[in-house]
Amino acid sequence: MDRDCELALVERVRGGDTAAFDAIHAAFNARLFGFLARLARSRDVAEDLLEETWLRFVTHADQLRSDTRLGPWLFTVARNVHVSYCRSRALESRGAATLSLWPAGCPESPFELAAGSELERRIEAALADLPIDAREAMLLVGVESMTPSEAAAVCRISPEAMRQRLRRARGLLAERLAEAGERPIARLREVKP
Repeated sequence: MDRDCELALVERVRGGDTAAFDAIHAAFNARLFGFLARLARSRDVAEDLLEETWLRFVTHADQLRSDTRLGPWLFTVARNVHVSYCRSRALESRGAATLSLWPAGCPESPFELAAGSELERRIEAALADLPIDAREAMLLVGVESMTPSEAAAVCRISPEAMRQRLRRARGLLAERLAEAGERPIARLREVKP
């Protein structure tokens, strides 16, 4: 979405234009769901968190600044909704039971259908096994193509802290893949710092 279109949508949604909301929803819904599904590692939880994210967007749309960048704003809300969910369930990212990305018996997810290759599936499994802070850094920068500065704003940390988090996340991901017998270092370098 180009910046002029984004600014026009923000202005329209601030004024209560439902068509603008529909356009924003169409542009970001699948991306937000993928982000939340990978963070929560549960399709059902991700669906609930996605609904809460959109509810907060609708509730606060009239309070958006006219220069709001929709992507970082929505991903910040989604991340905060996930953090609140984890706190309310007293989950610790390292102490939680290992869950598959999608519950057993579910049809393949859109990501799994698109992934196609065994290496991408292994990368996805290794990504799901990362601690939450490393996983969200890789998702925001590597999957959502945010700059480290934008991802830092979403996570409410400094850009330097995000760059360090990304460096650690890449290292952990490489370790997980090496444990599984993979050495896709060239693939990891595609996720630019």
